[in-house]
Amino acid sequence: MFTDPIADYLTRIRNANLASHRIVEIPSSKMKKDITKILFDQGYILSYKFEETTNKQGVIKIALKYDKLTKEPVIKKLQRISTPGLRKYSSSDTIPRTLNGLGISIVSTSKGVMTGKQATKENVGGELICYVY
Repeated sequence: MFTDPIADYLTRIRNANLASHRIVEIPSSKMKKDITKILFDQGYILSYKFEETTNKQGVIKIALKYDKLTKEPVIKKLQRISTPGLRKYSSSDTIPRTLNGLGISIVSTSKGVMTGKQATKENVGGELICYVY
């Protein structure tokens, strides 16, 4: 059993990208679903589907996105920031810009999981989950 399900989620996507897989299956949770929706809205993944299983946990199927010409993955790097052993929090005015604005940071706030730009716009801080670029 793993102790950090978000790190496992990011690692599965990272490994599927390195192996050039089209689809990756990940055990589901509410936070993973929210992160998947953000990745889709920001254009980092092609599509996703939430499926229920017999154990009621469910599975997230993510279709990864690749560049048409170079066949390289759109997601260059997924970096976990806050871990169960060392939580990283940031107020709304100190949420860092990722890759000088070219990437996104995903933040868990009191208003739900959102990107760093949305959190700054809504003036809420929270736990920095990961950087994507």
